Amino acid sequence: LGFKMADGTTKTNNTAAGTEEQEDPGAALVGFLPQLDDYTPTIPDAVTMHILQRAGVNTQDPRIVRLVSLAAQKFISDIANDALTHCKMRGTGQSSRKTGKDRKYTLTLEDLAPALSEYGINLKKPTYFT
Repeated sequence: LGFKMADGTTKTNNTAAGTEEQEDPGAALVGFLPQLDDYTPTIPDAVTMHILQRAGVNTQDPRIVRLVSLAAQKFISDIANDALTHCKMRGTGQSSRKTGKDRKYTLTLEDLAPALSEYGINLKKPTYFT
């Protein structure tokens, strides 16, 4: 169980051993960054570098680029997972012969729009689709 202290450190209470430890939040990042050297993100480094340069971020450190790629991958994954949840909730009233792993889902705008709105992204259909 950990607690965030006012000075920015994390205080961990280890009840099994009866000891208390203080951990620097930057230490976790320092330990995490070298692991990014061996990681290959889903979003290629060249794509992330291009987007970062267009946004005005100029970095040559591949670990920073991979960290941004990892954050973008998690963001997209969370949105896709929420859209799948919306799709499953919307389809609970439907009966189908396929159950369990046989069931395939299609990503639709009706499922994607509420998932995106949870993250503050408003999506509207163009007028010619309504």
